[in-house]
Amino acid sequence: MQKTKKVALIGECMLELHGTAFGAMQQSYGGDTFNTAVYLSRCGGDALSVCYATALGDDPLSGELLRRWAQDGLVLDLVRRIAGRLPGLYQIEVDAHGERRFSFWRDQSAARAYFDTEQTPLEQHAAQWDAFYFSGISLAILPAAGRERLFAMAQALRARGACVVFDNNYRPRLWSDPAVARENFLRAFQVASMALVTADDHQALFGLASAEDAVLAGQQLAVPELVIKRGAAPTLVRAGRGGWEQVATEAVPRVVDTTAAGDSFAAGYLGRRLLGATPVEAAAFGNRLAARVIQHPGALIPIAAMADLMATTSGTAPAPATAASP
Repeated sequence: MQKTKKVALIGECMLELHGTAFGAMQQSYGGDTFNTAVYLSRCGGDALSVCYATALGDDPLSGELLRRWAQDGLVLDLVRRIAGRLPGLYQIEVDAHGERRFSFWRDQSAARAYFDTEQTPLEQHAAQWDAFYFSGISLAILPAAGRERLFAMAQALRARGACVVFDNNYRPRLWSDPAVARENFLRAFQVASMALVTADDHQALFGLASAEDAVLAGQQLAVPELVIKRGAAPTLVRAGRGGWEQVATEAVPRVVDTTAAGDSFAAGYLGRRLLGATPVEAAAFGNRLAARVIQHPGALIPIAAMADLMATTSGTAPAPATAASP
């Protein structure tokens, strides 16, 4: 029987308002690494134990979030409760083409203070993790001292053979200085053994002239396993000393909401890799999951809408999607 692998993800899950200003709004919750954690738990079954590291307040909303996260299948031993702090809040407005515009209220959120203690639960249990996942947003919400501790832990994890995964989610408004963001992203690429690069974000962060330039720059990153996402264009994957391979995305009849498209892809890719799939197989499954997600509103789609993509209770992965190579 396959050993259960333990995955830790760090970031922030915020309260979500989804709708138009002064119009109808739906209340929910989400965040980039949190969305990835939930989809990873759904698709990993008993083969993966998914732990989420963040901080919440001691208020009733924080308590309700914890209750719901447990229902989402996450292990919550790494969550800190900080007296006097509150969860962050964001609003998503979606246009007629399914594209999103975000507004954030998170300056005093509890997650920013996760490392404001001598030793966090994440650091305390670092020896347990088979994989550790963080994103550009994970870095953006932390003060400099917190980022230093995250990098130190990630470096130690990689040195002992754990899979360290960096997703380059870049939100310019979360960084006071683009130069600081670039410096931290480059450090993240250095400590990562696997990187998931969205070409548009790489272009914006480094001020490149085109998406094609961003892809070329991304391909030069010295990360052992690298995935470059290009929207509807084929995904590029490279592992070890192998060459680049293309994996087709899946066409959908109608895009409803692109929220969590990248987050779900990351979950599908990482989950399949941890369960033994090749990079091409993993990317095909990630694209398949993302295609399903963007046909539904909100970051976390109903379980019934992806039941065929979920692992069985014994941890058996769903049937692989068909991959296309050049």
